[in-house]
Amino acid sequence: MPRYEPVDWYETPRWYDLVFAEDTAKEADFLEEALRRYGRVRAPARPPRVLEPACGSGRLVEQMARRGWRVTGFDASRAMLDYAARRLERSRLHADLRVARLESFRFRERFELAHCLVSTFKYLLDERSARSHLSCVARSLRRGGLYVLGFHLSDYDWLECDHERWVARSDGVKVVCNIQTWPPQTALRRERVRCRLVVEEQGRVRRTETTWWFRSYDAAQVRRLLRTVPDLEHVATYDFRYDWTRPRPLDDRQLDALLILRRR
Repeated sequence: MPRYEPVDWYETPRWYDLVFAEDTAKEADFLEEALRRYGRVRAPARPPRVLEPACGSGRLVEQMARRGWRVTGFDASRAMLDYAARRLERSRLHADLRVARLESFRFRERFELAHCLVSTFKYLLDERSARSHLSCVARSLRRGGLYVLGFHLSDYDWLECDHERWVARSDGVKVVCNIQTWPPQTALRRERVRCRLVVEEQGRVRRTETTWWFRSYDAAQVRRLLRTVPDLEHVATYDFRYDWTRPRPLDDRQLDALLILRRR
């Protein structure tokens, strides 16, 4: 069996970035269309402001800045923010990048749009932290502004491990990403996740492994959480296909949940 080096994959932002890069333009299209369809901001700022909690390597920060938005992004990882700053410099774009945590941020600005995708929200491992995060977002949005929040729901009846695999290539680098999720622990509301990367670059191969815990949610648990933050109104649900022709109810038949929440 090959050996994998224990590494925090947030400390290797280039590889992390490659794994998720394919959907960047599609995600940005969806965010802009979400505001057009569901936003109710009176006299929105020009150019509009967008906030990205847990902005990571900055792929969407760069994309939204390229489209003319005034972008603020924050993350707890200094390595990710440094990488994001370098990519903005290479692109001759500007964004406001800050160190902050999902459950305890506060900004003076008010935003028309905020977004947090690819299940990052599930790093908040208890109800208090999740509720605090949503309250921080609501406080940061203008009335009628939107929060687009994407994460995977959990199937508490599923007793097998779940696997996802991506292959990405760029500038002579190949990254194979395998993510395994163990069945959720119903009583604790936790699920264990492992990411293994195989990186081929300049004839060398490096294997890394990162493990972490996510908080688990089914649809009823999401609805219950949202009721505790009345400043945010749930106005629509989609999935990770980002297809406007296919809105769906928030239920457990589709585990990819893309929530559109509006500031009351």
